Amino acid sequence: MKISTKGRYALRMLADLAEHRNDGYIALKDIAKRQDISKKYLEQIVSILNRPDILKTNRGYQGGYMLAQTPDKYTVADVLRITEGGLAPVSCLEHEENTCERKIYCSTLFVWEGLNKVINEYLDSITLQDIIERKKDMGNFDYVI
Repeated sequence: MKISTKGRYALRMLADLAEHRNDGYIALKDIAKRQDISKKYLEQIVSILNRPDILKTNRGYQGGYMLAQTPDKYTVADVLRITEGGLAPVSCLEHEENTCERKIYCSTLFVWEGLNKVINEYLDSITLQDIIERKKDMGNFDYVI
């Protein structure tokens, strides 16, 4: 499985909004500049993420975007499921029920089911709050000589 640029940039955009959540509505041009992502590309991502449970939007002067919920409510898995269409490593696991006609005889199905479980559990365990806290920790270097 390979995460697309769209998925990676969406995660960076939402992490940026989480980090600057106390600044009110954030313009895409500001996110684009901080994240070194084209504003046009962010506009495409916003169209995918523009749902009431993900983003709040304000048009006009002082307009922009903000998270609809606190950063601890957004998991990496949720963001990637929206932008990537799912996290399944193989097509037969893309839906809740595996309807593959070979599933009974598939000697490798357990491998893909295990990988799917690990991917989902791991990405469901990381929130935007975790990302911004980690970023803060990365910036706190103590140099002692």
